[in-house]
Amino acid sequence: MKITRTTVDTQKGPADWFTGDVYIDGVAAPEATSTFAAALVHFTPGARTAWHTHPHGQTIFVTEGVGLCQREGGEVETLRAGDRVFFEPGENHWHGAAPNRFMAHVALQQHDDAGSPVTWGRHVEDDEYGAPRREA
Repeated sequence: MKITRTTVDTQKGPADWFTGDVYIDGVAAPEATSTFAAALVHFTPGARTAWHTHPHGQTIFVTEGVGLCQREGGEVETLRAGDRVFFEPGENHWHGAAPNRFMAHVALQQHDDAGSPVTWGRHVEDDEYGAPRREA
């Protein structure tokens, strides 16, 4: 058993990657031969990621609140605590909080051979974020 005591403060999500206020706590980072990473991400109401892809895909597990997600070409989907989403490798997508609710999720992904877990794209426009959504 190995216990790692927290030594890293909560980080504010960079404006290049997010719209609105987002806070990130590291859960797991690549170590030794592992390429696995995980983070607990808190989104304030209306906050969201930019469009992005992951070389090996990404799983998010919603731990609290109400969120939204969308894959490119798909509908905006409503997410609730306990929901799990897998985004396929290379699938362009975004995720974040509903307009009037906080949302937190654990994000799980692997780094590629160059050490990157994500490729960031453009910000999600307000009309994209506000598009009609499919309720859970």
